Parts: sequence; structure tokens; C-alpha cells
Amino acid sequence: MSLPVVALVGRPNVGKSTIFNRIINSRVAIVEDQPGVTRDRIYANAQWMGKQFVLVDTGGITFEDNVIEEQIKTQAEIAINEADVIVMLSDVTGHVTNLDETIAKILYKAKKPIILAINKADNPEQRNDIYDFYSLGLGDPIPVSGSHGTGLGDLLDAIVSKFNGNNTTDDDNNIRFSIIGRPNVGKSSIVNSILGENRVIVADMEGTTRDAIDTIFEKDGQKYTIVDTAGIRRKGKVYEKVEKYSVMRSISAIEQSDVAIIVIDASVGIIEQDKHIAGYAHDAGKGVIIAVNKWDVPSKTTTSMQDFVKVIRQEFQYLDYAPIVFVSAKTGQRIEDIVSLVKNVKENQQRRIQSSVLNDLLLDATRITPTPLVNGKRLRIYYMTQVAVVPPTFVVFVNDPELLHFSYKRFLINQMRQNFNFEGTPIKILARKRTRIRNQSQFPDIV
Repeated sequence: MSLPVVALVGRPNVGKSTIFNRIINSRVAIVEDQPGVTRDRIYANAQWMGKQFVLVDTGGITFEDNVIEEQIKTQAEIAINEADVIVMLSDVTGHVTNLDETIAKILYKAKKPIILAINKADNPEQRNDIYDFYSLGLGDPIPVSGSHGTGLGDLLDAIVSKFNGNNTTDDDNNIRFSIIGRPNVGKSSIVNSILGENRVIVADMEGTTRDAIDTIFEKDGQKYTIVDTAGIRRKGKVYEKVEKYSVMRSISAIEQSDVAIIVIDASVGIIEQDKHIAGYAHDAGKGVIIAVNKWDVPSKTTTSMQDFVKVIRQEFQYLDYAPIVFVSAKTGQRIEDIVSLVKNVKENQQRRIQSSVLNDLLLDATRITPTPLVNGKRLRIYYMTQVAVVPPTFVVFVNDPELLHFSYKRFLINQMRQNFNFEGTPIKILARKRTRIRNQSQFPDIV
């Protein structure tokens, strides 16, 4: 059974994101004392009294006549439509406003369970002021304080009381991947094209996406979680605190992902910032796919794709393991290939190689290129074993770890890539000094 969906809606700056973060006990939504900070709808799992549900934070609803405000309103309306329970949040310090009344009228039409919560009721005097909100016609208002956490138990009791029957979770065996890149390369457009819906706000301006947004979907029986992240700027250009939070959130999204999709703008080409962003994913040990977006824009010849691949391999030498896909979010060209590649990379991240096979590989590799001689001392490799997956991690036991130079480690990695399918995932090799082995004949010296 799928989890119930609970949407937080209301006018700007009433504390929806603060309440959201309180309920999930994590700083997922950006909180700042200015209206309009939350732009997209943000999803997170929550639970109360043994009952689990999906909580959705939405941008503040206004009726101002500009593109961003209109899309924020649209995102909130989508959340209302897909919600099982709606929590309308208002602010006791602002009293009942015309905007509150307009939003309440929209919610009437939803014909879904609605709970009215009044935030910033931090003291008894303020809690007495909530009775003005009876005029909205949404039932008994529940006083809460996002800053202090008071009243949230009553709110959560009211929420779970609206659920129909019991809810359970399926095994969370989904593949989590993030869409990363500098601003305005088309990350949100790719997300929408993959999902087949306008899940996140898309606008032709830098920095439109501020929050990292989780969306769960299913394809061919496999569950995925896709994360659209804020465009990552150079640190020197991140002035506002809100932007700093966004960059931190993007890096955090990479850390929590299995695979990172690095988006490059084909109409602009590769710039230094693209390489910095790719470095975040590589350093985190994540699976990596390079997606060249807007491939429909530049004029092309029969060798354009091959030429661009050569440039990518030259500029991203440390990502030689990453598959490259040329896409157009606008036309849908090869968008489906992204999800297929994500699944393949995830499988490769989890690949295990038997120690006996690894040591056969070592014997063959050292015949091709003997171990190096450093200051008159030769590296001796005794055996190799895999100790972890995601990323695949191997330990080589040697006579002196200092003798395993980076270049020879690189050679061993290349040998493994030639013999096993590790496309899309980094490989780690750790050197350890050999300790006493009970059965020495089991592991002959490999030199």
C-alpha cells in the first residue's frame, strides 16, 4: 500500500518550511525570514505514532502577475491534487488576510480532508487570537509554534486521524540519483522529461531551482528516487544565505545519491565550473554519468558527437569510467537512456569479484607490467580481495604500502575495468602491509 500524502499549503512566510523541518526532524526545506524562499514542492517521509506518510512542502501561494509566482501557485495546486490530507497553515501574527480567504476557497473545491493550523502561536496570548480563523470555515484551528515545536503533537494527531486504514511501507530498494550541474544547463527540464510531468519549476533564468527536490517514480518494475538540485555556482558568486543553503543542499544530495548525473550544456561547451562540479561527485565515490543536454541546439556534422566525446575525455580525465549520453530535454532525444544507464551503473557499483578471480587477474597484470622498483626496493603484491561495494573497494596486501605508486594503482584499476564491467563507478584500491598468513601456500607471492 502506498503511503498517504500530506501537503502543507498557505500564503508566503507563514512558516510552512519551518513546520516541515520540525515534523521530519531535518533541515530539508530552506528557511529564511523572507517570503518566496520555497519555490518547488519538496517531499520527505515522516511518521507519527507508528504511522508513516509523505509530507510535501509547497511554495507560498500568491496571485501576483509574474512567471515565478504563477509557477509556485501551479506547484502548490499539483500538491493539493495529489494529497490525501491538506494542512492549511496561517500566521496568528498576521491575522486573517484576504489571501487566507482566497486560499481557503481553493481548498473547499479539493473535497479532501483539510486541517487548519495557525503558526507562530508562541505564547498563551497569541493562542487566544487563533479564534479569528474560524471565519475561514475549515473547522477548529490548531495553534502551533514552528520555532518552539509546541502544538505539533496535536497537529500530527489530527493528520494521522484522517488516514484511511493502516499504511505500510514497501522495502525501500530504490535507486537514488541526483541531477547536478551549473545553473541553467537544463537540469529541471531533464527531470520533467524523465518523469513525463512538470514536477519541478522550469524557467529560463539562472538559479530558478533553489531546493533539492526528491521525487519517487517507477520504471520497468524498478523504483527510483530522482533529485533535482540547485545550480551550483562558484563560491565567490554565492552571496545570499539562501544560495549558500542551496549549494550545501546540492552537495548533500550528491552524498546521499547512488549515482550523479552531471549535466553539460552542449550549446555552451565545457567550462571550468563543470569540472569543479564533477569533482564533487567523483570525490564522493558516487556513480557518475555525463549527460550532454541541448544536443538539438548546435549545428552538427557526422563526427560532432565523437569530437565532443574526445573533448569530454580530455577535460574530465578522472572520469574516464563515466558513460556519456547526448540528450535533449526539449525534444526528448535519448532521455530514456539516462534511467537505463542509472540502473546499469548501480548494478556495476554492487558488483563483487571472487578473490580467486582477482588473484588470477593480478598474475596476468604483473606479467604485462612488472611491479615497480622504488629506491632499489621492489613492490611485492601477495594477494587482493574485495572488501566493499558502492563503490567497489579492493585491498592489495603488499610488502610495503609506500611502494604502491599511484601510477601502478591506476594500471591495476584499468586492468579490472578491461576484465569486469565497472562502467560508471569509481574503483578504490587500498594497500595494506601483509600480516602473518596461516596458510602461506594459499597466497603465492605475485611480483
